[in-house]
Amino acid sequence: MRLIWPWQDRNRKFSWLKASTFALMLLPAIRFAYHLATGEYGILPIALGGLTYWSGVWATAILLMALTVTPALTIFRWYALIDVRRMIGVTALAYTLAHIVIYFALRFWNFAFIANEMVTRLTLIVATVSTIGLIALGVTSVDAAIAHMGAKNWQRLHNTNYVISGLALLHVVLARGTYAEQYLLSGIFFWLMVWRVLERHGRGADAKALAMLAVASCVFTALLEAGCFWARRGYEPSWTLGNNFSLAILDVGVPPAWWVLAFGLLFVFGAAGREALRIKAARFEARQIG
Repeated sequence: MRLIWPWQDRNRKFSWLKASTFALMLLPAIRFAYHLATGEYGILPIALGGLTYWSGVWATAILLMALTVTPALTIFRWYALIDVRRMIGVTALAYTLAHIVIYFALRFWNFAFIANEMVTRLTLIVATVSTIGLIALGVTSVDAAIAHMGAKNWQRLHNTNYVISGLALLHVVLARGTYAEQYLLSGIFFWLMVWRVLERHGRGADAKALAMLAVASCVFTALLEAGCFWARRGYEPSWTLGNNFSLAILDVGVPPAWWVLAFGLLFVFGAAGREALRIKAARFEARQIG
């Protein structure tokens, strides 16, 4: 068997899409290495804390990126994305394993202490279950696994990706502290799951339904952030919600709810553009026949 490099298609020809995706998958690791080398994360014990958090965030973000492939190819009709879905999923597993190794180093490889945390802290319990599931998906991601398991059994196993992604996200949300990434990823996951419900009912490419979903995801993100800030810091939900929808907050940064709205609107514009082209083509065909 000849090795197929990440930048090659199944015919072992250079693929710009696969090469670009591979480069994109490497960017977080390059960023980690750069900040670690320049001392931006601080001395090593402190740096390990930052690396643990960010490697987990990126592992979850890339996992959600794999889930985004289906709506992207459905709405934009970009079917070539199927060729990179496996690469994205395997990259999520690689970052997850790196996250675990860094966490072990943060705990000075004290396996007794680590084992105790894994069975007593909810965030680590869900992380363990998610990791085991992700490893199972990674091991069976090769073509030989499909042939051995059968297409139906293989698909049944890989449908658990939704649960695995949800548990990985819960691990991020339950992490100590309150960070914008927790709410941003939660809002995107909400969009991805509801979109699959719309698609099941034949509305996955409907611009109006997608517009309502974008707004609903934005509101969900803002409410989640307000709820978490109230539960963890005692901030009034009205104060947090007011900041989310105030232009003054842009001086500090774009709130997660706005980023989620932008994510949803991207698909709205794609669906609307596709529908406009379909109508234009139908009118052109009608003139030709007339």
